[in-house]
Amino acid sequence: MTSRLVAVVVDCADADALARFWAAALGHRNIRAWDDGHGTTYAQIDDAVPLLLFQPVGEPRTGKNRLHLDVAPEPGGTQRGEVRRLTDLGATVLDEAPGFPWIVMADPEGNEFCVLPPED
Repeated sequence: MTSRLVAVVVDCADADALARFWAAALGHRNIRAWDDGHGTTYAQIDDAVPLLLFQPVGEPRTGKNRLHLDVAPEPGGTQRGEVRRLTDLGATVLDEAPGFPWIVMADPEGNEFCVLPPED
């Protein structure tokens, strides 16, 4: 037996706002909010595979992410065009290091992710 990846869970301050950013970034529409038994409201992107779940936490993020997402433009898109689109949605560019094919960005809550060049 092995495990299967079911969801990627992102700790955040504002689950709804961050779910809306990532849904727009990834072209998804089905965001669902639900409460756990302690009254915490989560937001999840139901049509993402794997599921993306945004979990509100009280403490701020400190240090570098231990896990990050890599995204790439859809066929016909460009890396620079994708960076501009994501910036318009609220992301920021953190690093465009020469010699590396990716551009490091941060979502509106500072979670790092990379934009790769388009796949061939």
